[in-house]
Amino acid sequence: MTALEELTSVSRDITNPYVDEWKRRGKMAVGFFCSYVPEEVLYAGDILPYRVRPTGCQPPTHLADTCLSHLNCTFVRSCLQFAYEGKYRFLDGFVFADTCDHIRRLHDVMRATGPFPFIRLIGVPHKSGEEAVSYYAGEIARFKSEVEQYFGVEITEARLREAIALYNETRLLLGQLYQLRRGQSPPLTGAEALNVIIAATSMPREQYNGLLSRLLGQLRGSQGTGKCRARLMISGGGGCDDDSPFRVMEDLGGLIVTDTLCFGSRYFMQPPAGGDDLIMGLARSYLNRPSCARMSDKVSERAQFTKRLIREAGVDGVVYQRMQYCDLWGGQLLHLRKVLKEGNIPLLDIEREYHWGAVGQVRTRTQAFLEMIEERRNGR
Repeated sequence: MTALEELTSVSRDITNPYVDEWKRRGKMAVGFFCSYVPEEVLYAGDILPYRVRPTGCQPPTHLADTCLSHLNCTFVRSCLQFAYEGKYRFLDGFVFADTCDHIRRLHDVMRATGPFPFIRLIGVPHKSGEEAVSYYAGEIARFKSEVEQYFGVEITEARLREAIALYNETRLLLGQLYQLRRGQSPPLTGAEALNVIIAATSMPREQYNGLLSRLLGQLRGSQGTGKCRARLMISGGGGCDDDSPFRVMEDLGGLIVTDTLCFGSRYFMQPPAGGDDLIMGLARSYLNRPSCARMSDKVSERAQFTKRLIREAGVDGVVYQRMQYCDLWGGQLLHLRKVLKEGNIPLLDIEREYHWGAVGQVRTRTQAFLEMIEERRNGR
């Protein structure tokens, strides 16, 4: 099995052989719901951080709908449905970041309705200045103490520094992978790259880094296909852990060469953590990554980040996907649409449910989008 095949297999289901083996060894695993949760703290306590996703959940979500409104996004409703069905029994707890009202409501419901052994909420500021960094550092320190107390572990400075080094290595390797994607003949597709990122959040870090290093060795010098109707970027909000729409777009002749997703570039494109004060270094690193739409002081910065990646990857058009009822990413779209229009960059906006039920609609709209890009290129 190639490294790519092995990494892709990890993302296909809720659990995987790496998680199963981790649990067989008597170790603990904790689910987290947002990329603003500092995974390094858990890993330093020999606890596996696992990004919670309801892969395979299909409507209706009857159990979750007893506690959540139909105006809550289908990502959180699907997660709650799986929690009530016992699909997350392999997890020893959950940690949330108060990144949006939907996630915060999910936290409140799971805490109130249990039984879930360990549930914690990390407060994440909506800005990234020094006062915000200090506040977030305090939240990380509190979280570290709660993990130590509940699980009976000691997170020493040496172990935290080792965990930070491992995660910094991941960021470096993923940066090299994305650099390969920007070439004229990318050696992997956007769907494959998505699965590689998902695997990072679903398995022990040492094993992941080893597989990722092997993948890079296999990809360097290999030739993909530079032939495509258009080079595309996927942008927008979370809940994007299903590669089926990516494959639809690429089957039609699009080639996804970069993204601005939290299951993508925003997961690793951040300043490396570290320094003398490890907690403060973590806080500064996480708050200064390419930001989520929840960060109120970085609306323009997000648009400029998108423009930079468009330029670096030679993107012909942007596909913006967002969850229905997601006000944060809906608001960001208004600003991004204006910026891309000024830059004469085509934009396709897709509002969707978590389960991507309308794949046929994605196919039809993508086909029209690719035709429009081709007509513009040919001057018609």
